[in-house]
Amino acid sequence: MILPKTNRLSDAQVNELTAIVSEFGCSIQPIIGAVRTIYAILGDERDKLMINRIEGLPYVDRVDRIQSPFKLMDRRSDLASHRISLGGVTLGEELFVIAGQCTIDPQNPHFFYETAAAVKEAGGQVIRGGVWKPRTNPYSFQGDHKSLDILMEASRRTGLPVDAEVMDEVHLKMALDAGVHMLQIGARNALNYSLLSSIGKAIAERDTVVLLKRSIHMGPIEEFIAAAEYIASFGNPNILLCPRGTKPGMDGYRNHPDESITPLLKEKSWAPVVVDPSHSVGRAAYVPACAMAAVAYGADGLCMEAHVEPIKGIGDDPKQALNPAALAQTISQAKALWNLTRGAIPATV
Repeated sequence: MILPKTNRLSDAQVNELTAIVSEFGCSIQPIIGAVRTIYAILGDERDKLMINRIEGLPYVDRVDRIQSPFKLMDRRSDLASHRISLGGVTLGEELFVIAGQCTIDPQNPHFFYETAAAVKEAGGQVIRGGVWKPRTNPYSFQGDHKSLDILMEASRRTGLPVDAEVMDEVHLKMALDAGVHMLQIGARNALNYSLLSSIGKAIAERDTVVLLKRSIHMGPIEEFIAAAEYIASFGNPNILLCPRGTKPGMDGYRNHPDESITPLLKEKSWAPVVVDPSHSVGRAAYVPACAMAAVAYGADGLCMEAHVEPIKGIGDDPKQALNPAALAQTISQAKALWNLTRGAIPATV
């Protein structure tokens, strides 16, 4: 990781760095931060001669070497000072809440508009809405392109940014063209390295945020963080890690709740952790307790399913979406716990 003496290097200086590292089979990737740009060396950075040549340049402050499978996402990286902001919240400064419907019903858009308003009133900062849905059964509702217009209209009505899952490059282009603020990568695509790379390339020059969910069958913690590295390696490190339950499932729950991995993630990566309790437990009655557990384990945020009338929803909403009253209570209690565990005095309990 190359740290320059100025906020940003000139094109000529970047070209000089690129020429040096290319001799050693490496490349340079600028990572644009709020205060300054740092320059990641992609490849094997152990060659002493290469480091000496770089450190000898007048515009280089220092070179930090991180021997880790994920050089950018590692908590020892200079990106540890990187802050991600969305919906008026900087992750880590207050509890960050994403909420909304599992699936947008294109035949009944009023449900989504009312849900979006309820999310805002309850204190959520981002609206989630399923436009395209990965379904186990090929005959189940797979989503509808029309729902993208509904999602963006809800954003205009509430003033809140929106989160939408993308499953291929067509979805990715449509979502970015529409102005989606947060791209969600679901559990089924968390190890789809081709898609991760495509997303990284597409958002390299944008401030788009990515919510990367943990794969259903994902193994070691390092595998999860390395998946995020695929995206960050193209220049945009605005990535949130999202535990959402894994397999094998637990009797009574949809999946095996994994909010307890939050401190393990934070030991290895600087990336904010936003837990999805809805998919972890799969039943609305259990979501509040799982949300509280996630906050107690140190989560920076929550991603919950909510619906103004869950029984009239489609997809997973009838069984795991919180109604507006339950959502408001859960957010209120979660924020109070978040403040308590971080040493602040909660405004209300």
